[in-house]
Amino acid sequence: MTSKAEYLGDLRVKNTHLQSGSNYLTDAPIDNHGKGEAFSPTDTVATALGNCILTTMGIKAEDKDIDLKGTIAEITKTMALNPRRIAKIKVEIYFPKNYPDKIKSILKYTAFHCPVFQSLHPEMEKEINFFYD
Repeated sequence: MTSKAEYLGDLRVKNTHLQSGSNYLTDAPIDNHGKGEAFSPTDTVATALGNCILTTMGIKAEDKDIDLKGTIAEITKTMALNPRRIAKIKVEIYFPKNYPDKIKSILKYTAFHCPVFQSLHPEMEKEINFFYD
């Protein structure tokens, strides 16, 4: 097993990563009967895309001896109705410096081929933008 999820009541779930023991809570969003006091399950999906992009680019950057420390991903999730689902995830990546075009190309390719991006439904809109200081 990878993780365990325990329903705590009041639309809140405690999630535990079994290998490390770390945990986080999810809460239903305000627009769907919740309090919005923690990440919603769909927030975690959107955030996972940003995390996966940063992680896979970090792995590639280490291989190329490039420092990405300080790179930030800002993530925006847009919901749709009937059925309720994530319609779009927008990820804006802000790098702490400018890189040569070849490095930019490698990082962009890596972002679009991260496992989470590849796992999301093809009909879900995914917009990824890159900004260099």
